[in-house]
Amino acid sequence: MAAPFLELTNATVVLGGARVLDGLTLALPASRHAAILGPNGAGKSTLMKLLTLQVYPVAPEHEDAPPPVRVFGQERWDVFTLRSRLGIVSADLHDRFVHGNSNGVVTAIDAVVSGFFATQGVFAHQRVTGEMRARAAEALARVEMEPLSQRTLDTLSTGEARRVLIARALVHRPQVLVLDEPTRGLDLVARHAFMERVRAVAREGTTILLVTHYVDEIIPEIDRVVLLKRGRIAADGPKREVLTASALGDAFEAPVAVDCAQGYYRARVTN
Repeated sequence: MAAPFLELTNATVVLGGARVLDGLTLALPASRHAAILGPNGAGKSTLMKLLTLQVYPVAPEHEDAPPPVRVFGQERWDVFTLRSRLGIVSADLHDRFVHGNSNGVVTAIDAVVSGFFATQGVFAHQRVTGEMRARAAEALARVEMEPLSQRTLDTLSTGEARRVLIARALVHRPQVLVLDEPTRGLDLVARHAFMERVRAVAREGTTILLVTHYVDEIIPEIDRVVLLKRGRIAADGPKREVLTASALGDAFEAPVAVDCAQGYYRARVTN
C-alpha cells in the first residue's frame, strides 16, 4: 500500500475546553480517493485544520508515543512546501477571493498564479515568470475556464469562480486535492457541473479527499468513506459498507433511507 498522505494516531484537539476531535486514529493513502462525511459539529473542519497545520493536537502523554499527526510521512512542515503537494478548495477560500481580498479585484488568471505564492492575488513585489503564467493557463484549461481567464472573479458565477479555485489548487500539480464543503452556495446545475469537473480531475490521477455533510456529493470515483460523529470515527471503509441506513441514521441522529443509482448514493430522512 502507498504511504499515507495523512496519518493520525490518537489525535485529540481541544478548543474552548471541548474535545472537538477525540482520539482519532486514521491513515489516508495518497493513492485512494476518499470522503470525510458527517453532520455539522462532527469535527470535519477541525480535521482539515490538522491537515493544513492550522491547529495542533494535544501532545502525547508519553515521550516515546508516535506523533499524533503526520502529513506525507512528516511531523513538521514548512507550510509553503506543503501547499505544493496539497491543493485545497473551500467555500471559505472562495469568500476571501471574491468578497474579502486585500488585493482588490482579481482576474481568474491572477487568482491561479497566486497559488504559487500562497497569497490571495498577485502583488508587485512577487516575480511572476512566463512558466507560471503558462502553468496557470494549463490549469484553467483543465477545468474548462481558460476562455474566462481575464474576467475578474466577482463577475463570474459562483460555480465558475469555484472552478477557478480548483485550477489554483492544481497549478502546483499536487498529489492530493482536498475539497472542503466545495459546493456550498451552488445551485443544482452549478453543483452538478462542478462535481463533474472533480470527477475528471480524479480520473486524470489526482487523489481526491472530499469533506462534506452531503451523501450525494460522494462521486462514484470515491470508494472509501470515513464517517465522523462528535469528534470520533463512527465508521470507516468501502462506501457500500458505510453508506447504509443504519450507519448514517446513527451518525446524523435521524431515521434515513439510502438509495444507490449510477454510482451515487442518496440519503433521505424518512419521518
